[in-house]
Amino acid sequence: MTTTISLPKRSSGGDELQRIVNVAKLHLTARFALLVLPWLILAMIFVANLAIWLLIRTAAGDEAMSEAGDGMQFSGASTFIFVYMMVVAVQAVNATFPFALGFGVTRRDFYLGSSLVFVALSAYFAAGLTFLNWVERSTNGWGLGGRMFDVVYFSTENLLTQFLQFFLVFLFFFFIGAATASVYVRWKSYGMIVFFIVLSFALIGAAAAITLTESWGAVGEWFVSNGPFGVALWLLVPTVLSALAGFRLLRRATPRN
Repeated sequence: MTTTISLPKRSSGGDELQRIVNVAKLHLTARFALLVLPWLILAMIFVANLAIWLLIRTAAGDEAMSEAGDGMQFSGASTFIFVYMMVVAVQAVNATFPFALGFGVTRRDFYLGSSLVFVALSAYFAAGLTFLNWVERSTNGWGLGGRMFDVVYFSTENLLTQFLQFFLVFLFFFFIGAATASVYVRWKSYGMIVFFIVLSFALIGAAAAITLTESWGAVGEWFVSNGPFGVALWLLVPTVLSALAGFRLLRRATPRN
């Protein structure tokens, strides 16, 4: 009597690609919160900035506006959307990972699908901010001399360079958020406590070392010499490290309450 043993078939590349796409679709189920809501919140922040610029222009008058306008070249209002995307990445990993595994998705496919969404969203929001940057520059700060998307240091005349800057910064926040969420998925609250303790000591230690060696001037020179695009390129280092760390952590993570 002959016994036949059937070996499991290796999934084809097409099947794996489909699983990755399905993970991406899973992340995009809440399209309004992901694709529309950030712009609505940013629009409200923009309207508030417009009101402030108008008040400054009215109070200062045309003669003093040249001096008052210098302070309107700096703004951190648009940073909201980067932090929002980091929160999106945290929720994408923390909330979706256990659900996806329940449907038989592998950890590798989940992370690749999530990364695909992060890249696509980075391009989407970078394109939007680049357009707003161009409009703001073309209208001399919306006719009021204010800056929200075309702020000092980060501004550049080349639209492609501007897009790449935004794109790289978005990638940085996405994968930092994903790596942080992976720590929680892997070790839960104890892991997060240790993570933030280590992070706090690292940041304080770095600041102390720079202060004690009187190197803040060198830090400033580094930013000036590299320029905004150079700094954005350097962000690829922590971005890639965070992406690799997140993948390694999720490979060993076991979803549990």
